[in-house]
Amino acid sequence: MLQAQSTTRPVSGAPAWRRLGLRLAGLALAATAVLTAQAQPASRVDRVDGAYIQANAAKSTDWPSHGLDYAETRFSRLQQINTGNVGQLGLVWSYNLESTRGVESTPLVVDGVMYVTASWSVVHAVDVRTGQRLWSFDPQVDKSKGYKGCCDVVNRGVALYQGKVFVAAYDGRLIALNARSGQKVWEQDTLIDHTHSYTITGAPRVIKGKVVIGNGGAEYGVRGYVTAYDAGTGAQAWRWFTVPGDPSKPFENEAMARAAKTWDASGKWWESGGGGTAWDTMTYDPELNLMYIGTGNGSPWARSKRSPGGGDNLYLASIVALNPDTGEYVWHYQETPGDNWDYTSTQPMILADLKIDGRPRKVILHAPKNGFFFVIDRTNGRFISAKNFVDVNWAKGYDANGRPIENPEARSTDKPYDAVPGPFGAHNWHSMSFNPQTGLVYLPAQNVPINLMDNQNWKFNGNQPGEPHGGLGWNLAMYANVEPPKGKPFGRLIAWDPVRQKAAWTQEQVSPWNGGTLTTAGNLVFQGTADGRLIAYNAKTGGKLWESPTGTGVVAAPITYEVDGRQFVSIAVGWGGVYGLAQRATERQGPGTVYTFAVGGKAPLPDFVGYRLGELVSGVKYDPAQVQAGTMLYVSNCVFCHGVPGVDRGGNIPNLGYMDAAMIEHLDKFIFKGPAMARGMPDFSERLSLDDVQKIKAFIQGTADAIRPKK
Repeated sequence: MLQAQSTTRPVSGAPAWRRLGLRLAGLALAATAVLTAQAQPASRVDRVDGAYIQANAAKSTDWPSHGLDYAETRFSRLQQINTGNVGQLGLVWSYNLESTRGVESTPLVVDGVMYVTASWSVVHAVDVRTGQRLWSFDPQVDKSKGYKGCCDVVNRGVALYQGKVFVAAYDGRLIALNARSGQKVWEQDTLIDHTHSYTITGAPRVIKGKVVIGNGGAEYGVRGYVTAYDAGTGAQAWRWFTVPGDPSKPFENEAMARAAKTWDASGKWWESGGGGTAWDTMTYDPELNLMYIGTGNGSPWARSKRSPGGGDNLYLASIVALNPDTGEYVWHYQETPGDNWDYTSTQPMILADLKIDGRPRKVILHAPKNGFFFVIDRTNGRFISAKNFVDVNWAKGYDANGRPIENPEARSTDKPYDAVPGPFGAHNWHSMSFNPQTGLVYLPAQNVPINLMDNQNWKFNGNQPGEPHGGLGWNLAMYANVEPPKGKPFGRLIAWDPVRQKAAWTQEQVSPWNGGTLTTAGNLVFQGTADGRLIAYNAKTGGKLWESPTGTGVVAAPITYEVDGRQFVSIAVGWGGVYGLAQRATERQGPGTVYTFAVGGKAPLPDFVGYRLGELVSGVKYDPAQVQAGTMLYVSNCVFCHGVPGVDRGGNIPNLGYMDAAMIEHLDKFIFKGPAMARGMPDFSERLSLDDVQKIKAFIQGTADAIRPKK
């Protein structure tokens, strides 16, 4: 088994001649691996390109790109598994991804080989006939830098093109691998500024021989952009920024000059980045030769600080069409003008051809965070319709021109407002799917209640106690949950009719943060759930037909493909993402795992391990007078990862209210260059003092004491 690593390490303590011999032996082994790969029979993976992806969409034998096809429908034409026999699905094999953090990957499968990513951007190639590893590649991301991302150290998958596997590492590198051996072919640093907390969690796309990737980091004060690289050489082809830069300098293009007119320069938006990061969705229409990206939230969140005079703040929270050859702007539609609530438009979009008002239309189907389902003309960006798919309170609807009819209270700056949906979104990155046979979109919907209030005293990188995650670089210019939110959390699977703009059926779920969906010509919809199940539904009626336990919560989307005439369904499982850091809906946990099912499968499920949740911490000495100050410090440094002590139960990161008292007593030993840095824990030695730690300890123990049941 070839284990491909991004770095080679010398053998310390060996004499020079011995080290040289080992290096030569290593080179010989690497050369042998490459020659072996070259000597293998021809594989379809060498032929994957745009024509291959389009041809495969007609039969869906393979799953060669992120959303199956360029339109990202996630609709498979396979129907060997259908409503009549889906109840006979059984496990064929499971594969250990050897990860403990979130798994958000959509696996790709071509010619019997699966390419799937785990947390920390580790790539695995798996033989789907046996479930055995062919190779793995670890880009060796510095785990002490895990704090630079808002939303777990996740990766949503790879791209394939002409015998190469492309993965975007969490730390901003774009890496090309040999699909046969896992050996690195080239690597590019995609980041424009390493002094800011840019990360990448999304899957790259390859369009016309160019690998396109965006980035994340709007909460930290960055400027969004997408970049295209030559798939063969890694050379940069073009870059397009999503928001304008410093107006004292020349704008990169006319699109940026136009956008700058929609921002108020008195807010000096460029100092806090502006945001607009394109961290997830991309689609492509070969006929129109247009690629479409979704852009993110503003930086900071509060428009009153980012752009005090108001304005739409282009191109935040928008769908933007670009020329894939040059990266030039073609058109845009802004779904949330002047974003004020973290209402990103980075959620997955689908291209479809629908008959609307009696005539065919080429459309984009999109359900962003803001709670409205949009149908947009993809030829020109014109608004067709929008209807809320969950309850919303920030807007009453959209007018005929595609402008939201806002509730004025939603922009209140001096009191908390329960924005519905909250910043987690009515729909987040979890993939939706479209079945042209039913005409329905299968959409994971949710609500996670949070209220927001402007921080009138905010300064960029000010890091005042009480600023959410300010100690780790967040710049929201807002406070969160100054009052307990009034809304109710929920998770829901909605079968949405985009022509009638209404739900055809719904399935209520036990928690928010359920996985993406897959739909098939077998009249099926598959979805994994936060409470640890993979479920199959009747695509027309919503009736549940089959389910299997997965041991831990599911956030990623399933896929289906055919090998040797047999249809398989696979899903990568690993609880996490921003909600899954501190929350969970299952009592079981386990390593990241790929499950593969087929009719008649009889393999046993792997062992599931129960969460070990101890008793509420007790006995740590503290000064009650320090609890309030400790609360503010905890909000600024700990809460989004560890949750509220004792109130939350922990997700893929433990809740500190249930830790051993000795650990809380010696908290400084764990947060100042502590042992958990190797697993992603930040080093707080330059951020907190020993006195600060005492106050945080007071909050942890004080909260545990306050909620402890009275005897």
